Amino acid sequence: MTKILLSGNEAIALGAWEAGVQYASAYPGTPSTEILENFARYPGIRAEWASNEKVALDNVIGASFGGARVLATMKHVGVNVAADSLMSLSYTGVRGGLVLVSADDPGAFSSQNEQDNRQYARFGKFPCIEPADSAEARRFVGIALEVSEGFETPVILRSTTRLSHSKSAVEAQVPEKREFQPLPPFNREGGANRVIIPAVARRRHPEIEQRLRDVAAWAEGTAFEIGLNTIVWGDQPLGIVTTGIAYQYAREIFPNASILKLGMSYPLPYQAIRDFAAQVETLIVVEELDPFIEEQLRAAGIAVAHGKDCFPLCGELTLEKVRQGALKAGLLDAEAPEELPEETGMQLGVPSRPPALCPGCPHRAFFYDMARQKRKAIIAGDIGCYSMGVLEPFKAMDMLISMGASIGMAHGFKQAGGQEGVVATIGDSTFFHSGLSPLAAAVYNKAQITVAILDNRITAMTGQQNHPGTGITLQGAQGHDIDIAPVVKAMGVTFVEEVNAWDVKAVGTALKAALAHEDGPAVIIVRGACVFTPHFHLQPRMRVDHDKCVACHACLRVGCPAILKSEVLYEKNNRAKTMIDPLLCTGCTVCMQVCPTNAINPFEESYGEGV
Repeated sequence: MTKILLSGNEAIALGAWEAGVQYASAYPGTPSTEILENFARYPGIRAEWASNEKVALDNVIGASFGGARVLATMKHVGVNVAADSLMSLSYTGVRGGLVLVSADDPGAFSSQNEQDNRQYARFGKFPCIEPADSAEARRFVGIALEVSEGFETPVILRSTTRLSHSKSAVEAQVPEKREFQPLPPFNREGGANRVIIPAVARRRHPEIEQRLRDVAAWAEGTAFEIGLNTIVWGDQPLGIVTTGIAYQYAREIFPNASILKLGMSYPLPYQAIRDFAAQVETLIVVEELDPFIEEQLRAAGIAVAHGKDCFPLCGELTLEKVRQGALKAGLLDAEAPEELPEETGMQLGVPSRPPALCPGCPHRAFFYDMARQKRKAIIAGDIGCYSMGVLEPFKAMDMLISMGASIGMAHGFKQAGGQEGVVATIGDSTFFHSGLSPLAAAVYNKAQITVAILDNRITAMTGQQNHPGTGITLQGAQGHDIDIAPVVKAMGVTFVEEVNAWDVKAVGTALKAALAHEDGPAVIIVRGACVFTPHFHLQPRMRVDHDKCVACHACLRVGCPAILKSEVLYEKNNRAKTMIDPLLCTGCTVCMQVCPTNAINPFEESYGEGV
C-alpha cells in the first residue's frame, strides 16, 4: 500500500475495483462523472455509459441478479430518473452487491436544484452510507457492497460536490492484472422475488420492514466495530452528531467537542445516539441541506439543542457558515481570535467568471437566430450547454426544467392552446437520454411544435463523454453510432432538415420553415462538433478591420468571448469599435456573417492593429 492524493470520485472508483465490482454503468453528470471514467481504466472490468440513469440502474440490476458485484453512478437529479426501478429494487432485493452512488450538489454549483438524496433511502427503505473524505470513500464502497449482499438490499453511497472533487490522502493498492470473469450459471433459486408483481410486492413489504430493522441493529453494533460509525470523544459539555463532509467542518470549528460521526446516515443507530446524548450536556446536529438526522432524532425523543435553527438549510456548508451558526447558538466565544477566510470568491478578490458558450461553439448561430425569433415563438429549453441560451446576449429561453423536458413542455403548451409558435431545443446526448419518448408522444398527437436537436457530437457540458450517437464506448471501443435523422423519420416526423451549425442564414431559414410546418412536429438537426472534440477543425482566425468597423456592435450579439471592445472609437457615434482575441478565436465565421459592413474577415498573417 502507498499513500496518494485522490479525489473522492477517484477514490470511489478505486474502492469499487478493489472490492471486486465487475460491471458498472452510468450517465455522466457533474459531480459524479469522473467515477466511471476512472473505474473504466482498471483491468478485468466492464464499464459503460448508458443512455440515461434509469437504463444505467437497470443494467446493473440485471448483472446483480446474475451474481456480479455492480456499481451505478449518477448525479443527484439522475436518481429521479432511476427512481422507478430503484423503488421496486428495494422490494426485490439483490443478489450480487449493488451500490448506487448519488453525487449530490449542495450549493447547486452545476445543477438545477439542491435536493438531499438521503431522503431516497428513507423513502425506499434501504441503507445510505456517507464518506467524509477520500480515504473513507474508498473504504466505504467495500462496506456498502458487504451490506448490500448481507441484507440483499440496494445501498446508496452519497457523495457531495465538495467530496467528489477535493483531494485527500488515500492508501492505495497498485492495480494488479485481473481477467474479466464470466458469470456462473444463472441461479433461479429465490427467483419469485425478482418478479415484482402485486402479489409478490404485498408479501415482500413486511419483509422489507424487517430488513430495515435488521440493518438498524447492524448499525448499532458492527458498524461501530468496523469504523463505519465512530465516536470521537473530547470535552463533554458539547456533543455533535454529524455525517459526511459536514464532519470536516464540525471537527475544525469544534476541535474539543465530542463527535458522533455517522458513516451510515440511514437507518440511524438510535440507542447509540441516546447513549452518546446522555453523556454530553448539549447535543447539536451539523448536516448539509435537509434536517434529515435532526428530525429523526427529535421524533425519537432525543433532545437536540440546535440544528437548522442555527446552521443553514440551503446551500453548501463552509467553515464560515458553521462558525456563524456556532456563534448564533452561543457555542463559541464571539471574541475568539481566530479569523477564517471570507467564504465568497469575490471577497477573496477572485474575478467573476460568468458562464458563456465557448468560442466556436456550434450552438452560437442557432441562439443568435433564435433570439431574433422571440416575438414569434416561445422557446422551451433543456439541460446542457445550450441552457446558456437563457443568458445574455441571447435571452432565448422561456422555460427550462429537466433533462428531456423541452419537447414535452413545448407539446403541452401548444396542445393547451398556446397561440405562439413553440421551439424545443435539445442536445444529441439529451435526445438519447430522454427525448425519444416525448417526441413519440408529439408525433402521435400531431403537436404543432418545432424541435431543434443541437447535435455537437458529444456530451459536452459534463466533459466530452461519448453517447449512442458517437459510437465510441466508455472504454474506447468502436460501437455502433446511431444517426438521429433516420430515427426521427422512422418515428413519423414529416419535416426533418439538417443544417450546418455555423451557417447563420441556413439556420434562420430552417427555423422559419419549421415554424411554418403544419403536419405535426417539425425537426431541425443543427450539426456542428463541439470545439473540444476531434471532429472540430480550426479555421483561419478572424480579425476586425477598424477602417470598416462602425461600432454597431452586431458582432457582440453573437455572445462570443473572443470578441471584445477595443480602445478605438468610431467618431460618428463615439462608441468603441470591436476587436477579436486571436488566442480565443477558432475561426467559426459567425461574427463575420452577421457583420453588416464586412469589417470581419479571416486573417492568417501577423496580427496588427484591429485584431
